[in-house]
Amino acid sequence: MKYRRLGNSGLLVSDLALGTMIFGEQKERSTPADEAERIIHRYLDAGGNHIDTANVYAGGRSEEIVGAALRNHRDKVVLATKVRFPMGEGVNDGGLSRHHIFNSVEASLKRLQMDVIDLLYMHCWDPLTPIEESLRAFDDLVTVGKVRYIGVSNFKAWQLMKALGISEQYKWARFVAAQYQYSLVTRDIEKEYLDLCASEGVGLTPWGPLGGGFLSGKYQQNKKPTQSVQGRLATSPSHEEEAWERRNIDQNWEIIAALDEVAAKHNATHSQISLAWLLSRQVVASIILGVRTIEQLDDNLGASAIELNAEDIALLDQASEKPEGYPYRFMKNYGQRHAES
Repeated sequence: MKYRRLGNSGLLVSDLALGTMIFGEQKERSTPADEAERIIHRYLDAGGNHIDTANVYAGGRSEEIVGAALRNHRDKVVLATKVRFPMGEGVNDGGLSRHHIFNSVEASLKRLQMDVIDLLYMHCWDPLTPIEESLRAFDDLVTVGKVRYIGVSNFKAWQLMKALGISEQYKWARFVAAQYQYSLVTRDIEKEYLDLCASEGVGLTPWGPLGGGFLSGKYQQNKKPTQSVQGRLATSPSHEEEAWERRNIDQNWEIIAALDEVAAKHNATHSQISLAWLLSRQVVASIILGVRTIEQLDDNLGASAIELNAEDIALLDQASEKPEGYPYRFMKNYGQRHAES
């Protein structure tokens, strides 16, 4: 495992982070607590030190599982969690108000069995709460020692820049990390966020690096996945059929073909090459792995040792570069296909 600086902070995080979104979910293809604990310990044994969760993952169960697994390993881990989405039925049980932020942090600390959160993210923009209120609450949490660093997730570029400007103005704690979906099949953030994060000292921590499992190489073109494929796109609810349709386009199969070539060259898996491509982006600090099993973890961890050369990166870049007019042209074609079916 290699380590990278998280934004402009002095914190070093492993280049591969362990995501825990499906730990403890009451779904067929989730990770039960005992398996999740084994995954966490395997990850730590491999040198990983960055674990990512959120209060809403499995209704708080993910935080409980992570907290129990780290009971004797707290000093080895940079632990990230999040606040924003509802955790109850009350009108103030969601959002980024000072009220909800403080209540949520106390609840997260209890579930995690910890005294401090290393990295606290704003999980999503809150249009009802002034961002000044949210940032001041985060700064106060840092001041009193319940949070060490702060991050942002899923803000639009102007929202992120506005928040950074306000933090600078009032000398409040600034975001050092930003979570966005980013992969060979989802490169939308590149136009604005890569330069923004680089110039403002915010480390990018991508989620969804394998495009919901599509980049693992287990799927076949124009062949709708079935249960036997054992993949996320094959076993999700009916609305995920649209997710398969979004993935099953010609350009994405060109990406798979490019992965075939580069993977063979490095004697690696599609997943490892997809992750290595992300690691070639300088602004990327740590990639959040969405593994369900130890086998998937072991495979993904191999990406840290792969060094892609300029030729490899150019091939993958060219195959995955979105055509002019994307996503509007794609969505038009996608709608036409559905209308005809």
